[in-house]
Order: sequence, then structure tokens, then C-alpha cells
Amino acid sequence: MSSPSAPRPSTEPQLDFVDGPRLELDQLLRQLIDRAHDVMAAQGRLRALLSANKSLLGNLDLPVVLRSIVEAACTLVRARYGALGVLSSSADGFDQLITVGLDETAAAAISRFPSRQRLLGALVRGPRAIRLADLSEDERLDALPKGLPPISSLLGVPVRVRDEVYGNIYLADSEAGAFSSDDEELVTALAGTAGVVIDNARLFEQARRRQEWLEASARVTRQLLAAGGEDPLSVIAREARQLADADLVSVVLPEDDHETMRVEVAAGEHADEMVGYRYAAEGTLAQVAVEQRTPLLIADAGKDPHAVHLSQVIDAGPVMTVPLLGTVRVRGALVVGRHRGRPRFDDADLEMATTFGNHAAVALELADARTDQQRMAVLEDRDRIARDLHDHVIQRLFAAGLSVNALARQNKDENSAARLSRIAEDLDDTIRQIRTSIFQLRGSLGPEMGTARARVLDVAADMGGALGLQPTVRFIGPVDAAISGTAVDDLVAVVRETLSNAARHAHASKVEVEVAAEGRELSVTVRDNGRGMGVTARRSGLANLRRRAEQHGGAFFVGPADSADAAPQGTLVQWVIPLKGSR
Repeated sequence: MSSPSAPRPSTEPQLDFVDGPRLELDQLLRQLIDRAHDVMAAQGRLRALLSANKSLLGNLDLPVVLRSIVEAACTLVRARYGALGVLSSSADGFDQLITVGLDETAAAAISRFPSRQRLLGALVRGPRAIRLADLSEDERLDALPKGLPPISSLLGVPVRVRDEVYGNIYLADSEAGAFSSDDEELVTALAGTAGVVIDNARLFEQARRRQEWLEASARVTRQLLAAGGEDPLSVIAREARQLADADLVSVVLPEDDHETMRVEVAAGEHADEMVGYRYAAEGTLAQVAVEQRTPLLIADAGKDPHAVHLSQVIDAGPVMTVPLLGTVRVRGALVVGRHRGRPRFDDADLEMATTFGNHAAVALELADARTDQQRMAVLEDRDRIARDLHDHVIQRLFAAGLSVNALARQNKDENSAARLSRIAEDLDDTIRQIRTSIFQLRGSLGPEMGTARARVLDVAADMGGALGLQPTVRFIGPVDAAISGTAVDDLVAVVRETLSNAARHAHASKVEVEVAAEGRELSVTVRDNGRGMGVTARRSGLANLRRRAEQHGGAFFVGPADSADAAPQGTLVQWVIPLKGSR
């Protein structure tokens, strides 16, 4: 019986059967580990993106938001340098530039660099993201601003606020050597969030500023309606400068000829040089704003300096011009300017300044109405006093004068009769002076507005400063009823010219004006106790007065005063014309 045979050793390649699957498993494990690392890295970057978005959404302070955007973008893609440029309306720079990792010299170089040229401008002209792995191979490298550190790679992504390209995020010199497509996606996502946050911050800032403009309008109204205080236009200019963050603000008013504008008040740099400045209105922003009753906004006044009078004293850039619209008329214009290179005014600024200007104009009208009401109260009080003087004082003096005249006629003593006659003349002179005082009390805004008496009194009051004294004015006869039309204008011109001559040449301590309508003549007599006409005095004004008299068929005389009240060196001027219907 045979024994069982021992098993034969296997001759098949067992190692090939085992090692093949083992190698495939090792590769699969390595792939899984790499994928896990990638997923973990992606999750980490996504968490970083979410964290950055959360930090942005939690702030409404625009300058802080802009810096946070740049810092978050640099962290996300491991960029050494970053910048966010807020585009200006012009083609030659940024309104704002926020940088990370750059020194002040490099930041200043970028801020001055034309933002819409070549490499930096590629984002603006698109606008779409650009990603360059090696700047040394790009022909636009030499167009970068001077003073930047060495840069190997660049990633640029536009930031959109609604449909507007607000600015650009620039990231440079990746720590990984080059920016990847994932980096671009992350920064693009961050830019989308940044656009929403910037929009919210801008709306919040506009709401805050609108509240400040409204509060300023209330302050202006309270100031204008308060008794006394600062000049209303000065308050408007100062408040507008502070709220608009302007360098110079002026309030300009049209002159009577409508061809000239005058700076009434100013606030800010060189304000003292601006006050009182007059300039031709034609072609200026202020004229357009006043005539068209519409606000205007320009980004750079330097392109047309004539259009903006602020350019006379500052290098004006952004300018707003707002009409001061009242309920009845346009009072003037508010011109608000900043230095060239400063941020431009936007539509929200213009809207708020326009609302402020309208409120200020209405407040001015209220202040004017209150002033008119106070003036009318004063005039009514003066009119009451004038009536009392006329109805009581003058009548009693007149009665006293008649009694004195009667006594003078009855008195047999010549000396006593002469003294009584002089007393009667003094009473008549007092009556005339009181009547003149009555018209002065009523003033040019009283019932006699536009009459010969009122206009002569106004001229005398105006010339008081130049003369250094108040001239004495008296009227004899029914002056207002006797003349009208051009005769009144000539009468006023005669009084003004003669008083002006006395102010320039006489150096008098006493000046008297008498206007008399007696019989068939109207006469104007002006006496002073000065040093006389002199041989070098200009005679052109006197010749005009002579022509005015001759046009009415009258006469004109000028010479030394010979009255007892005037010194021998004084001057006497007489202007006489026939009254209407007396020829």
C-alpha cells in the first residue's frame, strides 16, 4: 500500500498577485490623502472667506470697511501687497487709495498714477479680473508707477456697487509664487460681498450726513429768527463749509444791473479776499444756477477757471453751485468748493446742499418779513408822533405866532414891535423845522415814499457821513404838490451834487438846504460856512446843474455866501425853475 504523496511546492508568481493590488492601493491612499488635504485646505480658505465676509458685514464705517477689504483679500490669497483704489470721475487718478504692505512713498506713487492707463486701467476698461503669473513677461510692466517694490505676480478684481464699478482690488506678489484660479474665485467672491457692504456703508453715511444738513438748516432758521445775532448769510456760508467738508464757500448775489455778481459773504480759506469781490456774471456757474434755478456740479473747476470765481484765490477742483430759492425769487447762489485733488462731490452731496439752500432761502425770507414787520411797527409809532406834532404842536405854535403878530401890530413902541416880529419869525421857522422833522420821522418807507420831500431827506441823510455833519433841511410851501416827474429827479440831483461838492471842498461846520415852492418858482438854496469854491475846483458837476435848470427854463447861481449865518468864505448855491403852468 502506497503512502500519500506530499504536496508540491507552487511555482506560480505569488508576489505578482499580491504586489499589484498593493501598489494600486498605495496610490489610491496617497490620492485620497492629497484630496483630503485639498478639501481641508479649501474648507480652511472657505472658512477664512466666510470669516472675512462676516467681519465686513459687521461694520458701516466706510474707511474701516475699505481697509478691512484689502487686509482680508491679502490674507485669503497670501499676497504680500494689496491696494484698493476708489475710482475718480476723471481719468487721472483715484479719489481714495488704501494700501497694505506698502510704504508711504509707494502708496503716494500709486495715488498719483493715472488709474485708467495700461496695466492698472485694464480693470477699468473691462472691467473683469486679471491674473498675471509673471509680470516680467508682460509688456505693460514699464507702465507701473515708479517706487514700487519688486513684484512677480498680480491679481486684480473689480469691485462693483450695483451697476457701478466702485474701485479695484489689486493684489501683488503671491507667497505661492503665482495666484491660482482658486485665488481669483475667492477674491471675486470677496469683492461681491465688498460691493454690498460698501453700498450699505455709503447709504448709512448719506443718511448721517443728510441728518446733519437738516440739523444745520434748523440752526440757521433759529439764528435768523432770533433777535440780533450774526449776519444770516455768514451763518449759511459757515454751516455749508463745515457740512460739505469744503475749503471755501461763498454766497454770491446778483447786482442791480444783472451783469455782475458780488460775493456778499465767504467762509474758509482766503475768505477775507473774497468778500466784496465783483465779477462779470456771463458764463459763470453762479449765473446759470440763478437764472435757471437749478443746482450744478462739476468735478474740476480748473478746466474753466472763469466759470468759478473761487479759482481767483484757491486751486479749485470739485465745486457745487446751489441757487438760494425763495418762495418768490432767487436771492443768489451758494458756491461750495474744494481744492483740486480732493474727493469730488456726488449727487447725494448736491441734493443735500440744495435742500439746505432752499431752507436757508426761506429762512431769509422769514427774517426779512420779521424785519419788515418791526420796521412797520416803528413807522406806525413815528407816524403817530408825526400826527401829534402836526395836529397839536404846530397848531398851537401857529396860534401863538398869530397872537404875537397881532400884538406887534398893536404895539406903539417900535422896539417892542420889532422884538415881537422877530419872535413871530422864530415861531414860523420852528414850525418849518417841525414839519421837516415830521417827514424825517415818517421816512422813505412811510406814506410819502417817492415824494420830493422824502427823497431830499434821504439824500441829506446819506451825505451826512461824507460831510461829517447832518445838514439842516427845511421846506417852504407845497413842494410835493408843486412838482413831479423829471423835475423831482433834477431837484434830487441838485441837492446831491451840491452836498457832494460841499463834502469834497468846503470843510464846513454848517450846511443848510432850503427847498421852497413859493409863487411861480421852485428854488433850492444850499449854504455852507466853508472855505469857498476855490479856483481849482472842478466845474463839470456845476455845469450839469446849470443845464438841468436851463432845460426847465430856469437859472443857476453859485458864489460866495453873504448871509449873516455864513462866513464870508462860504458858498451859496441857488437853483431856480418855474413851476408848471407859470410861464
